[in-house]
Amino acid sequence: MSGLQDLWQLHAPILPVLLPSLTAIVLLLLGDQGEGGLRWSRRWSLASVVLGLALSVGLVGAAGAGEPIVYRLGEWPAPYGIVLVVDRLGAMMLLLTSLVALPVLFYASGGWDAHGRHFHAIFQFQLMGLNGAFVTGDLFNLFVFFEVLLIASYVLAVHGQGARRLQVGLHYVVLNLVASALFLVGIALLYAKTGTLNLADLALRIPLVAGPDAAIVQAAGLILLVVFGFKAALAPLSMWLPATYAAAAAPVAALFAIMTKVGVYAIVRVHGVAFGPDAGASALAAQPFLLPLALLTSLVGVAGALAARTLERLVAWLTVASVGTVLVAFGLYATPAWSAGLYYLANSTLVVAGLFLLGELVAAQRGDAADRLVPASPVAQPVLLGLMMLLAAASAAGLPPLPGFIGKVMLLQSAQGHGWQVAVFAVVLGVGFLTLVGLARAGSVLFWHVEDGRPAAAPSGASPKLVGATLGLLAVTVGMSVLAAPIQRYTEAAARQLQDREAYARAVLGPQGAATSTTRPYRFDGRAGGAAGAAPAAPAAGASEVAR
Repeated sequence: MSGLQDLWQLHAPILPVLLPSLTAIVLLLLGDQGEGGLRWSRRWSLASVVLGLALSVGLVGAAGAGEPIVYRLGEWPAPYGIVLVVDRLGAMMLLLTSLVALPVLFYASGGWDAHGRHFHAIFQFQLMGLNGAFVTGDLFNLFVFFEVLLIASYVLAVHGQGARRLQVGLHYVVLNLVASALFLVGIALLYAKTGTLNLADLALRIPLVAGPDAAIVQAAGLILLVVFGFKAALAPLSMWLPATYAAAAAPVAALFAIMTKVGVYAIVRVHGVAFGPDAGASALAAQPFLLPLALLTSLVGVAGALAARTLERLVAWLTVASVGTVLVAFGLYATPAWSAGLYYLANSTLVVAGLFLLGELVAAQRGDAADRLVPASPVAQPVLLGLMMLLAAASAAGLPPLPGFIGKVMLLQSAQGHGWQVAVFAVVLGVGFLTLVGLARAGSVLFWHVEDGRPAAAPSGASPKLVGATLGLLAVTVGMSVLAAPIQRYTEAAARQLQDREAYARAVLGPQGAATSTTRPYRFDGRAGGAAGAAPAAPAAGASEVAR
């Protein structure tokens, strides 16, 4: 038993990446042809996600106990080698990914995964990209994991085929390829002027860049803001999301609810930390743009939700609005606001994912009307589905005592005294009210405005597996209210840890490496003073090290 525990402590940070990747390879080798093959694919995939959930819970406990957990691949020291870092934020995002993935996969295993081949393998590759993005310690590997999750998302977006999915899928691919090209331009400029892409090293080196070079570093940071803003659906780069998410099948759209948060996560890591208040001439490069654009994103999202004519598009627009609210919190650049943003991020992701699944349950019972917001025959399970809709709407709108309300109260408290206080209060409260109006309108049409004389539809799509998966997602949001105090303490500690760049650098680079980065700035001719420009020593034999 002690050997297993030592193995866990040694390799824990890389396991969330290895587990889904190895599972995907096994699933591809086994194949999913025939009923028997599909049944085994479901079992392997579900078992892997359950194990991943257990791993993420363990990492939350380990990361919450102290300093970031650092895993140096091949024993190469940072910043020369690849490092994986699990701090409180990274561990929280891993857990959130697993909490979304498990019910979504359970839902898809109810029959939707049979609409095309290799669904479970692609699903696992998507998890690999998501988990890798949350644990990588450098910008280039963030780009690599972005591409992994995007390639998987291209396939999932068109899974089941159909002309509509192929059309929006093509637009989605082209736009993401443009964003990926800009990503490479941004990191190339950063590397040219700092000599590193390690996030901990960047946080120490960017403040040392001054003069004309600082303008180039700031330009690189703003290019990355455009890239991450596109991934997160930050206005005006959010117009692609509603059509893409509404066209995708319900379990795919529900999983994509966490994908927009990768963009939010990257904005926090790069612009909240590397370009944070201590970044010298490049400090707060994104601040003039982030908060106004976040407020605009919330308004655009809720306006789109009010204008939506289908439940799928309404939920897709609410995804945009929720991203705006989260980025409002991070745009305030304060520890209490970041804590509120993390809390609301978790709740909004779970609620949006649950609404996507619920939308398909409702559509399956409305005959030809599907999820269009027009009168139709009554659904077969009005009480169950209506209560689920009420719970999700209340949390999305921020009604007490649900976590949406708690997160917004935390955000409004943190905005007091800020120069944008009036705008933040007006937008957050106004968007919450309009969200309630939009969901109430949708609910009244779906459950009350039925055509007279038409019998209730058959309970199609209302199997216990599908309903149970949707209820599971919504139940987690209720659990966030019950455990609001410990979760709030965790998010506050995560926000403080994010802003302590010196401690992060010591954990990743070691005390000597951190001191070298701050005293010997990089010069573009490839030389740096003393040991900073020297080639790293060859790695020692043996397993990679975990530094705490």
